[in-house]
Amino acid sequence: MIAVQFIFTQATYDDEFYELDNSIAEFAKSLPGHVGAEKWLSEDGTSQNSIYYFTDRDALAELAGFSDHLTAKSKVDNWYSSYQVVVTEVLASYGSQGSTHLSAAK
Repeated sequence: MIAVQFIFTQATYDDEFYELDNSIAEFAKSLPGHVGAEKWLSEDGTSQNSIYYFTDRDALAELAGFSDHLTAKSKVDNWYSSYQVVVTEVLASYGSQGSTHLSAAK
């Protein structure tokens, strides 16, 4: 399983940001290799970590080549004061009974 984290500090969002963000999220959900997504917000609400989970790198590559993703990527400095992308391979996911994480999906 592949986890892609997009960690960023928000600057100013506009209508185009919301349109692209929604389009990218919907496209990601439509991919056969998409497992799910989750978001974490810092205590002060200024930094966010959006994490997408995929079964394989092919699904991730398809998202990376999506036209709206490429458009958003070219305008990232308009909406974020800083960002970092972290792509990881999930080797294991475990926890107590009744607490299953997205990354435990096969």
